[in-house]
Amino acid sequence: MYYVQKTIEISAAHNLMLSYESKCEHLHGHNWIIVVYCRAKELNQDGMVTDFTHIKRVVKDTFDHQYINEILDVNPSAENIARWICDHVENCYKVSVQESEGNVAIYERD
Repeated sequence: MYYVQKTIEISAAHNLMLSYESKCEHLHGHNWIIVVYCRAKELNQDGMVTDFTHIKRVVKDTFDHQYINEILDVNPSAENIARWICDHVENCYKVSVQESEGNVAIYERD
């Protein structure tokens, strides 16, 4: 099995729709640190699991300096962002999304 890992930092805003009162319901931003993990049993024709540029393009071009609520069709929690990225990057099996120091959400495909 081959593995690659790509770390990307983006700046983006969101606000959460919650079942309880929270300051996170208001528009706010983070400098997110996103780590994307990909794997493959065989390398592609270019000798790669997934091109790092492709991973960067999916994450940075989609989310950097954006209002995440306009991208996701679900509540834009760190957990849902991680799931969206995993679903959109080839060979991705795991994504961690850090929205602030000490606050990390991880999605891992079964």
